[in-house]
Amino acid sequence: MLRPWKLEFEVDKKLDKAVYLQIADTIIADIRSGRLKAGDALPGSRNLAQLLKVNRNTVVEAYQVLINEEWVIPKERKGIFVSDILPAPQQRPLLKESEHEEKLKQANTMLINFDDGHPDSKIAPVTELARAYRQIFSRKAKWQMMGYSNEHGDPEFRKSIAQMLNHQRGMHINKNEISITRGSQMAMFLTAQALLQSGDQIIIENPGYQPAWKAFEYAGAELLPVAVDHEGIRIKDVEILLATHKNIKAIYITPHRQYPTTVTLSLARRLQLIALSNQYGFTIIEDDYDNEFHFGYRPILPVSGFPDLNHYVYIGTLSKVVAPALRIGYLVSKDQNLLKKIGNLRKIIDVQGDVIMEQAVLQLIKEGAVKKHIKKATIHYRNKRDFVAGLLEKFIKNSANFTIPDGGLAFWIVPKAKPDWNTITGLLIERNISIIHPEQYSFDQTINGFRLSYGSLSEEQLEQSIKIIGEILAQERSAG
Repeated sequence: MLRPWKLEFEVDKKLDKAVYLQIADTIIADIRSGRLKAGDALPGSRNLAQLLKVNRNTVVEAYQVLINEEWVIPKERKGIFVSDILPAPQQRPLLKESEHEEKLKQANTMLINFDDGHPDSKIAPVTELARAYRQIFSRKAKWQMMGYSNEHGDPEFRKSIAQMLNHQRGMHINKNEISITRGSQMAMFLTAQALLQSGDQIIIENPGYQPAWKAFEYAGAELLPVAVDHEGIRIKDVEILLATHKNIKAIYITPHRQYPTTVTLSLARRLQLIALSNQYGFTIIEDDYDNEFHFGYRPILPVSGFPDLNHYVYIGTLSKVVAPALRIGYLVSKDQNLLKKIGNLRKIIDVQGDVIMEQAVLQLIKEGAVKKHIKKATIHYRNKRDFVAGLLEKFIKNSANFTIPDGGLAFWIVPKAKPDWNTITGLLIERNISIIHPEQYSFDQTINGFRLSYGSLSEEQLEQSIKIIGEILAQERSAG
């Protein structure tokens, strides 16, 4: 009996060839040698990625090359198989990498990727930012910005952020309670390292944001998951954990629009959580990742804005407001000892932030360009949300439940019958559509639901893909 086929592959860093091309050419070599025969099934992209210890997208790109060159064929609802009619080597020589890149570029134009809620880079105020950046270098005292600055960020920039948070989010802070970071994930990592240590425990939302979980685990903390319902994290379950665990140091929440479900934490639960924090002394880590884009009367004010809350770290970002590639985040805390630890750690790994970029964004804030952009973007995203709501009503409502969010850049879709998510994501990939697998939100058992973002996609892409998603969900429901 022949041994099952297994791809024997190791990344060769000496080769001037992308990893996905190395994988594709290794599979081609196995087809040529007869190790893989016509009709043989290839492993799923997730399984092969785990086997090779590479990113799943790398395997997807390799498979796309094989499909384009007709070495393999995708079969709907079944998988990817070695072609019955294989191309002759002399008629179809291996392509040069430049030709591979061109084919991949063409394939990627067809791939519709539902990310976790990225903004539309096409409406970012790039021109205004570039102008402000140039003006910074034309200042007479520009030499003063070329040296080292404060590890917490430019004081004037921090003062501006404090004013924004006080005015728009009901907080009561000053510049000395803010630390500027390179994006919100750095803020999360610094907070975890300064606040937590081995043996500590932290309560998290389930489903939730796994990159934050990894930051807490890296600090040595144990994760204690609590379920989320239509009012947000379940406070009764939090109370049970507090009564039965003695090392709970913090709780991590996304109360404005829970990630990934978009649910808003109710006022009653906010007040209960504040009371518990004050009673037990744990810190509330509040991730307010998309506060700006709100389509109702006004966004819900942060938990950290309640004056009677004693222990909190509030984390936000400007990346979604100004430009996705702009890595400016911030954290806020009244705990000066904690901020000192964060500052000392920041000096070890990064010394300081991008002072010139902070000055450029500060200029946009003072000019009113940021406020104008947020107003424009809010209208843009509200219209796009309404467009998506119409598509969901047309193509998905019979197979899944959803609510129309008051803000943010994503819907939460819950199929009426729980499908096999590996099958669903595989079928979508075959149709050039990528969604985030629900296991990437889940602590243990995979939750039934997925995040359908719309910020970075065009209306044409949204209509094309949502129709297909609806068809696949309907097929899976009827098959089940």
